[in-house]
Amino acid sequence: MRLPRASGVLLHPTSLPSKFGIGDLGPAAREWIDQLAGAGQHWWQVLPLGPTGFGDSPYQSFSAFAGNPWLISPEDLIMKGLLDPADLEPLPEFPAGRVDFAKLIPWKRSWLMRSTERLRKGAPAALATRYEDFRHRAGWWLEDYALFSALKDAFGGRVWSDWEAALVQRDSTALRKWRERLASEIETYATWQFFFFEQWWSLREYAHARNVKIFGDIPIFVAYDSVDVWVHPEMFFLDENRKPTVVAGVPPDYFSATGQLWGNPLYQWGRVAEHGYRWWIDRVRWTLELVDLVRIDHFIGFVRYWEIPAGAPTAVTGRYCPGPGADFLAKVERALGHLPLVAEDLGAVTPEVDALRDQFQLPGMKVLQFAFSSDATNRFLPHNYERNFVVYTGTHDNDTTLGWFRNAPLSERRYARHYIGRSGRDIAWDLIRLGMASVADTFIVPAQDLLSLGSEARMNYPGRPQGNWRWRLLPGQLNPAVWVRLHELTELYGRLVSADVPLKPE
Repeated sequence: MRLPRASGVLLHPTSLPSKFGIGDLGPAAREWIDQLAGAGQHWWQVLPLGPTGFGDSPYQSFSAFAGNPWLISPEDLIMKGLLDPADLEPLPEFPAGRVDFAKLIPWKRSWLMRSTERLRKGAPAALATRYEDFRHRAGWWLEDYALFSALKDAFGGRVWSDWEAALVQRDSTALRKWRERLASEIETYATWQFFFFEQWWSLREYAHARNVKIFGDIPIFVAYDSVDVWVHPEMFFLDENRKPTVVAGVPPDYFSATGQLWGNPLYQWGRVAEHGYRWWIDRVRWTLELVDLVRIDHFIGFVRYWEIPAGAPTAVTGRYCPGPGADFLAKVERALGHLPLVAEDLGAVTPEVDALRDQFQLPGMKVLQFAFSSDATNRFLPHNYERNFVVYTGTHDNDTTLGWFRNAPLSERRYARHYIGRSGRDIAWDLIRLGMASVADTFIVPAQDLLSLGSEARMNYPGRPQGNWRWRLLPGQLNPAVWVRLHELTELYGRLVSADVPLKPE
């Protein structure tokens, strides 16, 4: 698959400006799309959109299929008659520039409950019909997710493996009993999903009308505390009590001297293959109902993955095990046609990873912050690129470019200045220009780098379990001069895309 020569901006919706404590899918998101379109940007890249669990991480979601209800816009619910402005009062004093999840979630739940009641009791017929259509369309995952969410509340938020034994083992009698007991709560969670997908699909149409496409993200692993593991325990390495025997992570690397202990359960790929990779095919298909292009996080894991014994204190103790390789991608391609996927091939790349990526003509990734730590052979230096890549100044896992440059070794800073031919006083825009000018088909810049922000604006610190995913734009922070500057570089380096340019196989 080849992408058009284009550029875009990485900004998760939670980071959009809003007086409601978190970015959402309402007016600010539409204004954001207008700004992208005005600056000639073809891509809006987002992180996974699922309901967040441990550490508020979009990579630790309660479901691989559901949407995050905290992204639902109250303003759009007001426009549909499902909320009154008074329902939002009193409006908490949310901090500027970051998300306070502990303060946000109880307040957001309160008015989502009011909207749910209005949909049940007095929604216009057309809206009620769309709700029933959505439940039918998404029912194959929605009913399990809504039950799982209601059960989590009933059991005080505990991990599903700590629920009553009959539910852990998914005894049919126990499931039926609890479905009846929690019927109202189940409908509430289904309704919130309807609100999310109504708003998201409307926003995606709005973007498409302005020639902006959505670049999404699928984590290779799912959270243990998720409906996916509860409903499909046969896919994972679990013991008789359905606790993980081994978990996911990566060995020591650029980001951490002790590796990264993610803790996600690992797939029993043999069993997943016996079922024709059906769950994975459904996952990719549904994600493509939301976005136009999908980054597969930790693509390396399809070649080999790092297996860590459950209970290990760090990721140092582990071993590599083989992934499903070409058989997996071939089955997905056969089911879905050409694959609008991007391989996140960072980290310990091997020739086998490159070969698998290239066999299916998937774009790989380049990160400019990694380019200056060695010499001219560094694969992240632009003169070593090929066209079928997505190049970034940095990703959500990196420091901002200014933060990276301030903290980089002196030798790295010297090499960067020498390579770029600039002083480094405007390092974020130096790298933006370098990425724009590169031969790579796609260039993506995090919003923080457009503003030359420092480490205080970093989105995630890999290996740090708390305090991530909180950064937000302030209203008006991205001023017109920034967008004009970005448009000039986009035009200068031939990245303006005319409407209706399709993704195409080679």
